[in-house]
Amino acid sequence: MSATLAGYATHEQLIQKSRFLARAWPVDHVDEAQAHVERCAQEDASHHCYAWRAGQQYRFHDANEPSGTAGRPILQAIDGQDLDYVVVVVTRWFGGIKLGAGGLVRAYGGVAAECLRQAARRELIEMQTLQIALPFAQENLLRQIAGECAGQLGAEHYDSQGFSCQLTLPASRAAECRQRLQDGTRGQARINPFP
Repeated sequence: MSATLAGYATHEQLIQKSRFLARAWPVDHVDEAQAHVERCAQEDASHHCYAWRAGQQYRFHDANEPSGTAGRPILQAIDGQDLDYVVVVVTRWFGGIKLGAGGLVRAYGGVAAECLRQAARRELIEMQTLQIALPFAQENLLRQIAGECAGQLGAEHYDSQGFSCQLTLPASRAAECRQRLQDGTRGQARINPFP
């Protein structure tokens, strides 16, 4: 199972008089990753290279360093540590000594990898959302089962048919929750995957 960062992490290193600052954040979605990149890009520095991964989506950018010498090594640092939903920005302040392509790959990838190695992590738990409708009399049973299955109720609604809501819970508990609700309501609960 993959992990993400538990919070913000940073690592700074001086390489051949150039200052490299790696900053990493956990993110929930692509827009959040881009927002971190854009905030860093406002700072006065030679280069702001980055990479992020959010599930199957990813992006990396060399920020005017030679092609393939910065963004891709940062992404490889993320993937090499089996991290997901993470953005890493490595900022470089040029110190006057050229590192060459191999030196840049080692510098960007190495600083990013060290930042991620030092960072606290948390396990990523796949979540699933169910749309549930049931008679009023079964609402308390639903709330009890949802709590026992580490679920959260949302979009709660009452109408003449009864109570309906969305239940978000760990995907690994969804089948158990469905079965318990069907058994407890004697088949009166209508349970569908939420799109």
